[in-house]
Amino acid sequence: MLIINARGQGCPKPVMMAEEALSKMTEGIVEVIVDNETSADNLSWFAKNSGFFSETIRDGNGWRVKIVKNYACSPATPAQKMPENGKDLLLIVSTDTMGKEEELGKTLMKAYFETVKTYKQLPHTIFFLNAGVKLTTTNGDIVPILKEMEALGVEIYSCGTCLKHYGLEAELKAGHRGTTQHVVEGMKDFGKTVWIG
Repeated sequence: MLIINARGQGCPKPVMMAEEALSKMTEGIVEVIVDNETSADNLSWFAKNSGFFSETIRDGNGWRVKIVKNYACSPATPAQKMPENGKDLLLIVSTDTMGKEEELGKTLMKAYFETVKTYKQLPHTIFFLNAGVKLTTTNGDIVPILKEMEALGVEIYSCGTCLKHYGLEAELKAGHRGTTQHVVEGMKDFGKTVWIG
């Protein structure tokens, strides 16, 4: 059993630490120690969503979350229902921050994409427009995350008109140049469309 001390780590770091440890083993148990109930709940949710068995134990001022990978007690990965064409979710991002406070907003945006990737709640397609195209071009924190998501099968597009407006046409580092046709398709082809910004 591998024990990870994630006390004092903010969300989604405990989940990221657990995912990294689990990815390096074919079977086994990872126990993550956290100091807040939210992190414990997030770890349990991650385990369930990944098809692993988990157990949470309150231990003094903290919580111990045991996650079991590929033993007999580990349930099958839950199947996700999606439309017949396989296009479950279109995510449209029209800003490079979350909320009005710029520095905090940039931190929250990075945490959002890290959480989406870590929890494997991946959309079928992400379309960036307006200031959102800065995330696929000049944002050194988010570009690597988007590349990882792309490697996992997420289709990523940036609005060509927006890239041109910001002078970023030659800076595209994640995904491909796209058009507003991707947004129009989202209204009829995807099971759900979520807009950030």
